[in-house]
Amino acid sequence: MEITVGVGAGARHLGVDRVVDLGPLHPSAHGAYRLRLTVRDDEVITAAEPLVGHLHRGAEKLFEVRDYRQVLTLANRHDWLAAFCNELAVALAVERMTGMEVPPRAQVLRALLCELNRVMAHLVFLAPLTGTRDRDAVQAVLEEASGGRIHFMFNRIGGLREDVPAGWTDRVREVLAGVDPGEAPPGLAGLGVLGREDALAFGVTGPIGRASGVDFDLRRDDPLPGYAGLDVRPVVRAEGDALARVRCLVDEVRLSVELAGRCLDRLPGGPVNVRLPKAVKAPEGSVYTWVEAPLGTSGVHLASRGEKTPWRLKLRTPSFNNVQALSALLPGTRVADLPAVLGSFAVVVGDIDK
Repeated sequence: MEITVGVGAGARHLGVDRVVDLGPLHPSAHGAYRLRLTVRDDEVITAAEPLVGHLHRGAEKLFEVRDYRQVLTLANRHDWLAAFCNELAVALAVERMTGMEVPPRAQVLRALLCELNRVMAHLVFLAPLTGTRDRDAVQAVLEEASGGRIHFMFNRIGGLREDVPAGWTDRVREVLAGVDPGEAPPGLAGLGVLGREDALAFGVTGPIGRASGVDFDLRRDDPLPGYAGLDVRPVVRAEGDALARVRCLVDEVRLSVELAGRCLDRLPGGPVNVRLPKAVKAPEGSVYTWVEAPLGTSGVHLASRGEKTPWRLKLRTPSFNNVQALSALLPGTRVADLPAVLGSFAVVVGDIDK
């Protein structure tokens, strides 16, 4: 018997297959995106097409009508779980265009805050899978330093807005000592396998890419000054399944806790910013900067005509590339296993619909 679920232009040509539209609002997705699935009668997915655009932010066009200080306000919003890292990528672009030297204390604090941001972001995705409940404690110390709970707005061109409060580093050590990401449930083994070649073809980075054997981490391969000497050893696995992805997230939390502790041990004194002119203008030209955000490579291509606003500011966001890999890893997955597979595949939709 032929059954068609949903409406699609080519549904009548699909034989015994069914076309199922999942989403755009689905409890397994962090944001609103839609999956068009082709499903056999035995409830096994044979094809998957991620459809995005339901949460379009228009950030790249908004950047063009704001000066460089104002751009940072928008830069932390496309991936709301990686706000500090996103701010940093834009600040780095302007600093490199202007030849600005950031003080050593700000460099180390930036690395420390990036690692705290990474721990917080990973714990959000791990909470329903491993039962961890430590995110609030990490978020509290980030809020104490920045004044913001989600949109930190702590980076400034030339460093940080201000120094961290007195006693803050001791409280960070206490919080880090109590972080427990939990353990990955073994029932995820063999689900949603993404091979290394597919990961490379789609440009998948971050823990999802490293779970498929892509040994690439900017903290080691192109480190910012604050990471120099931290001896970053990325967590890499070869299986590429849902279990490997969750294990990568778990182990990366532990790695970030270690790196944050090393930053605290080597935190120098001194200022955390430089005095800026009344109007910051990048010289004519272009630059590309990138950082290792929680979900992968976050890049900024800044093109300037010598004005106080960018001529173009293009974002390379990890979720935009990563979500396309669902078309390669979902075929062969049972519909009943979709929540587990999608739960292991961390994306933030604002980071896609930038």
